[in-house]
Amino acid sequence: MKITFKDGNSKDFEQGKSAYEIASSISSSLAKKSIYAMVNNEPVDLHRPLFEDAVLELKMKEDAFEVLNHSCSHLLAAAIKKIYPHAMFGVGPAIEEGFYYDMNLGDVKLSDADFPAIEKEMNRIASQDHPFKREEVTKEEAKLRFKNDRYKQEIIDELPADSVISLYQSGDFVDLCRGPHLPSTKFLKHFKLLHISGAYWRGDSQNEQLQRIYGVCFFEKEQLDAHLILLEEREKRDHRRLGKELDLFMISEYGPGFPFWLPKGMILRRALENYWFKVHTRENYQFIQTPIMLSKELWEISGHWSYYRENMYVSEIDEKQFVVKPMNCPGGMLVYRNSIHSYKDFPLRVGELGLVHRHEASGALTGLFRVRNFTQDDAHIFMREDQIVSEIGNLIRLFEEVYSVFQLEYHIELSTRPEKKYIGEIETWNKAEEALAKACHSVGRDFKVNPGDGAFYGPKLDFKLRDSMNRIWQCGTIQLDMFLPERFDLTYIDENGEKRRPIMLHRALFGSLERFIGVIIEHFGGAFPTWLAPVQVKLIPVNNEAHLDFVQKLAKQLQMDDIRVEIDQRDEKLGYKIRDAQMKKIPYQLVVGDKEVESNTLTIRKYKESEVLNLPVSEFIAQLIEEIKTLGQKC
Repeated sequence: MKITFKDGNSKDFEQGKSAYEIASSISSSLAKKSIYAMVNNEPVDLHRPLFEDAVLELKMKEDAFEVLNHSCSHLLAAAIKKIYPHAMFGVGPAIEEGFYYDMNLGDVKLSDADFPAIEKEMNRIASQDHPFKREEVTKEEAKLRFKNDRYKQEIIDELPADSVISLYQSGDFVDLCRGPHLPSTKFLKHFKLLHISGAYWRGDSQNEQLQRIYGVCFFEKEQLDAHLILLEEREKRDHRRLGKELDLFMISEYGPGFPFWLPKGMILRRALENYWFKVHTRENYQFIQTPIMLSKELWEISGHWSYYRENMYVSEIDEKQFVVKPMNCPGGMLVYRNSIHSYKDFPLRVGELGLVHRHEASGALTGLFRVRNFTQDDAHIFMREDQIVSEIGNLIRLFEEVYSVFQLEYHIELSTRPEKKYIGEIETWNKAEEALAKACHSVGRDFKVNPGDGAFYGPKLDFKLRDSMNRIWQCGTIQLDMFLPERFDLTYIDENGEKRRPIMLHRALFGSLERFIGVIIEHFGGAFPTWLAPVQVKLIPVNNEAHLDFVQKLAKQLQMDDIRVEIDQRDEKLGYKIRDAQMKKIPYQLVVGDKEVESNTLTIRKYKESEVLNLPVSEFIAQLIEEIKTLGQKC
């Protein structure tokens, strides 16, 4: 068989040779460093025999985090099976930052207190250097092997009758798995079990709840230690805790999943909204507002009633069913239909900060990240087909500009047609997906394909943001829709005076204000850039009787320049007031005493900086205005 390597060179090998044996023939050190292989762009075990011509790429530790953690999920299951022989297992995949395994332990309810015993057993098994052995069996054989595990039985039942099913064995433990895995358990030295939660079998709330254990594994101890420190920092930045400490928002038991915005949170929210309106006005968007409730018939036309009914709140008015809108799109269609449009109007960009409601499972609600009502920063863009690539390219540039203001990196994923729930012809979907890919290439942006994750009405580009804690968040999206204009009979008059169907984009930049605010609370650790901070300046008089009058006049001067300011005139010690302002993460604290009053200067303490500055009042205000303008108003 002919093996072609990454550098383009080829060599003939005897059939049945594994990637490890091929690597060994080149260099023993290369074989020793290899963890798994890519064969014709498919990941395979290092010791799996090869029988056909192939393109081979050997993967080292730096590329094997996913394989390492998938193997560690098997190690976790093996330890659980040893301690709890009656355990049954769901699935145990690698995830972005580690792995998890879902399991049913009957009446046994695990907690974090059980982790040391489980980790001890994992270490014992790993130290025995068990190889991960792959075995291929028929469907009947697989069912027999897992006759005591109804979850594995269910997975096997859904496979075609003639399927060849792969199993992996390490020591006494056998699991149903596609692989690939590490050569052996000896690599699984530096792991940590992190937390446990409930998880419905197959993600369906109608199914029973299993116990899900999360963990992470690294090749080196230093990597694990650094990751655990990062997790501690994330805990400190939890937006639910900071939201309470900074008086930004609250959740009431009378409205689970329905956030209340407190005064400082409203200031933060309004700052985001004002920035959004300013940048979109520059980009020639028009703005609308559509009703929160609309009749059931509208949602039948849009297709949401058939495809999204379980997430919608329904009420009755005058013996007719009305829906609290889960999306802004159908209302946007009605606004478009209200006028006659010409090809000269295109691209027509229509924006809406629209409040929507969706029924989320109570167990999924999480602070601002998963709520039941939120404001989508929506826009619908109507255009001709020949404008698709250029308009999406412009949107990508806009997204990049806005995310850079918040110091957020991102990558793009192209989500394609769902396997089952979709409308329209496959040929139309293929055309739309091709247009999105071409638009990314037109502005020099790479993307990752996310198969089957498109909306039911069209493919989309999802913008995955990476924050300062190295986490990925789904926020922005651009969805190409060739179907709703058809359903709502939207038209425009072309250059020949004939009616044509427009192409439409759905797009959201923040995704939702609530979720985005949660992301940036944790991204900045509550220490917002000055332009965004609810309180930008805290004025602290040394003595209220002697200095308060000067401070109050200074506050009015700052407010005249649209600077958000608070005075701390509590009867507390000066050091306490300064520490409190630091705890509230206020960008600037100005201490005013006799010297400042007499010289009309300010003693300035900046958040997290030890240096204390003294500046004339006018100079400080001028510098602060410039800082706010530079940091946040890049439009």
